[in-house]
Amino acid sequence: MAALALVSRPVSALPRISSSCCPAVLSAASVSTVQQRKLHHAVVPKGKGGRSSSSGIAATVFGATGFLGRYVVNRLGRMGSQIIIPHRNDQYDIMYFRPMGDLGQIIFMEWDARNKDSIKQALENSNVVINLVGREWETRNYSFEDVFVNIPQQIAKAARGAGVTKLIHMSHLNADIRSTSKYLRNKAVGEQAVRDEFPDAIIMKPSEVFGREDRFFNYYANMRWFGNAVPLMGMGKKTVKQPVYVVDVAKAIINAVRDPDANGKTYALVGPNRYLLYDLVEYIYAVAHRSFLPYPLPRPLYHIAAQFFAMNPFEPWTTPDKIERFHLTDMKYPGLPGLEDLGITPTTVEQRAIEILRRHRRFRYLEADLDETKPAKTVSY
Repeated sequence: MAALALVSRPVSALPRISSSCCPAVLSAASVSTVQQRKLHHAVVPKGKGGRSSSSGIAATVFGATGFLGRYVVNRLGRMGSQIIIPHRNDQYDIMYFRPMGDLGQIIFMEWDARNKDSIKQALENSNVVINLVGREWETRNYSFEDVFVNIPQQIAKAARGAGVTKLIHMSHLNADIRSTSKYLRNKAVGEQAVRDEFPDAIIMKPSEVFGREDRFFNYYANMRWFGNAVPLMGMGKKTVKQPVYVVDVAKAIINAVRDPDANGKTYALVGPNRYLLYDLVEYIYAVAHRSFLPYPLPRPLYHIAAQFFAMNPFEPWTTPDKIERFHLTDMKYPGLPGLEDLGITPTTVEQRAIEILRRHRRFRYLEADLDETKPAKTVSY
């Protein structure tokens, strides 16, 4: 029984074993040191479920401070997981994470994305690593190649070296090395880099994600500040979009973590309906009770206007690459598993549009019934 008790201890406690112990106990301890990677009692499943239980998951979530990250951390916390959040933020900017998990279950760690030792330290005690690092614009310090290729590659390499059992990497549905968008080209290269370093990695390929804090629905709704005139290349009638709800993507990540057969798979995460961009933006303005005045704008002129906004030293309103990405038709991957294969029923745009767009309404329309708005037209191609 003494030997069993020692084996179940964390490896960090093993060096304190007295040399006067019997040889059998010491040999059991040495075997444990080789076979276990610092197993802590926090990763032993126990309890009936819920935030005060232990799910057996110790997850490092890179990019947790982004749009999708807060939903993933919330889902992990409510099921009783230990979560390590590497960040580069001020402490006051991450306070909203603290209520998402039980006391002591969410651990914050400052990290340097270019420091290999910092990455290793962030995941050395985890059995799950989730990479959500991303950015919609380039900066002087971090290019798309850094964010979508180099950093994910280093995370995958460190995870493989640490013996991590689950690595989830966030890509994009339209990631393609031949894309006209630099963002999507680097996403495609990053996918392959992660797969080369960690063959059992789980690749998630969501379409444009919508939710309360998104930069898709809110991006178009905020164009009302420019006189409700919405510029669209080709009037948006040559672009088909299939947006997916952010909560569905977060659920997919959690279900993939708990699914032993998910390793090595690539998932295409899309909503249930496809829309022409014109019809989708028209619906956004209808829900917001704003007048919709679309006008066609040639690609060169649109890019020139976007370059002006891209000069913003802070967060740019838009960039030429973002415009290009939003006007690309969402690909179809009938051969790849999707939300349904992870036990998730996709949420339609009409179900959640009101919670995103209500704040864009005028006061007198705040309580207007959503039934007054006709659903957006769908297409099958």
